[in-house]
Amino acid sequence: MPHIDPDSPVPKYFQLREILLDLIDSDELSIGAAIPSERELCQRFGLSRMTVRQAVDHLVSEGRLHRVPGKGTFVARPKIELALQLTSFTEDMRARGMIPGSRDLDRRVVRASAHLAKELGIPPGEEVHFIERLRTADGEPLSIERAHIPVKLAPDLASFDLTDTSLYELLERRYGLVMDAGELTIDGGIADPSDADLLKLSRGGAVLLLQRRSFSGGVCAELGVSTYRADRYQLRTLLEMPARRG
Repeated sequence: MPHIDPDSPVPKYFQLREILLDLIDSDELSIGAAIPSERELCQRFGLSRMTVRQAVDHLVSEGRLHRVPGKGTFVARPKIELALQLTSFTEDMRARGMIPGSRDLDRRVVRASAHLAKELGIPPGEEVHFIERLRTADGEPLSIERAHIPVKLAPDLASFDLTDTSLYELLERRYGLVMDAGELTIDGGIADPSDADLLKLSRGGAVLLLQRRSFSGGVCAELGVSTYRADRYQLRTLLEMPARRG
């Protein structure tokens, strides 16, 4: 049975955090299972309630546990690693063994503002497709995508039904637009009330805000602005030591 080492230099709350993570990773505490109460953890490991609460708070903030008021604390579903590469949501979810889905929220043609025109590399006032969709995986809402695509690159795009369809696959198949390069900017933010409702987040829930410019043959073919649930996504990347001079 795991135990807390009182002589270890590692803080007791962190030792308990590691014990709980081991139980989660070994499936002794499966997804959706309730963890023992604070009182049980205090008694089992000989810890104060403050120490137990500190360990649990850390795991809640990390997204490994989630609290349900009046019911207890439960093991959360693992977060999805956000793909830091030029791939469509549909391809990404399929690669994870999940079923991608989408629902149209808005489809219209707009005139490019000065800012939008600059991002897309087109003259201000030029026509742009605006496509807003709710994206799901295994039926769970994960993100809201808002895509801007110059009409001249995909003239009759508005006539196609994009429900449960990959936009990138359609652009390649119909218009020969193969996204081969891109730029990505990521910010943290708070979901506005309408986005929170669509994503099934509590009001004021945290989100990741992604802006992506996608290029096809050196031409900016899409400006995408996506809102991702921060409780279901995490970022991971490789770190490399820069080459030393001399």
